[in-house]
Amino acid sequence: MVRTVALVLLAALAVPAQAAPVLWGYVDGGGVAHVADHQVDSRYSPVLGEVSTSGARVPGKSDGVARLLTWLEFAPEVKSVQHLLREAARQTGVDSELLKAVIAVESGFNPNAVSPRGAIGLMQLMPDTADRYARGGEAARPASQRLLDARTNILTGARMLADLTQRFGRIEVALAAWNAGEGNVRKAGGNMPPFEETQAHVHMVLELYWALLQRSLPSKAQEMQLHPATGNTPR
Repeated sequence: MVRTVALVLLAALAVPAQAAPVLWGYVDGGGVAHVADHQVDSRYSPVLGEVSTSGARVPGKSDGVARLLTWLEFAPEVKSVQHLLREAARQTGVDSELLKAVIAVESGFNPNAVSPRGAIGLMQLMPDTADRYARGGEAARPASQRLLDARTNILTGARMLADLTQRFGRIEVALAAWNAGEGNVRKAGGNMPPFEETQAHVHMVLELYWALLQRSLPSKAQEMQLHPATGNTPR
């Protein structure tokens, strides 16, 4: 049975008036919107109300989110890979809006981007990463070539992000491992490493992801699963 997104608003109204209404949610690869009044697990991000992220933001890294949102809505280079983002979401379970946020921050949707360190393509993947997450006959082509292909790049990056999220348990830590390397996350006890560049990167991706999720949750949802209230007042 398909439920309407009005359930989101009803759930918000159920929050006591003295508390700031907060809802957490995500849309999975099958188009099912999952909504709760608390963060059930690492897949859930705020979609209504305000939740502050831990740690100080690096000045200047979050200033352009509003402009990015407008650009992402209309840019032809973004629209041209939307079907690939949906395919990657279906295959890996990583939300397509999270993939979009990562690509926007990493490469600005330039499929030919190559960083000074040798990261390639939309998701700025290193060749050894491409080899690690290659599937089927992908490895038959040199990584430096196949990462310039948008579909291969996105699918490879989605596999990597799904793996990191599963192993580290939280999206923000997975993104930190993506940026700073798994070794630095382990040295930090499985938490965010104390690097300003990494913290800025993660905050920018998450802020953009939450903004995208707030915009797209109703339109993407084909079905909704509303988790029961916990009885706790969101803070």
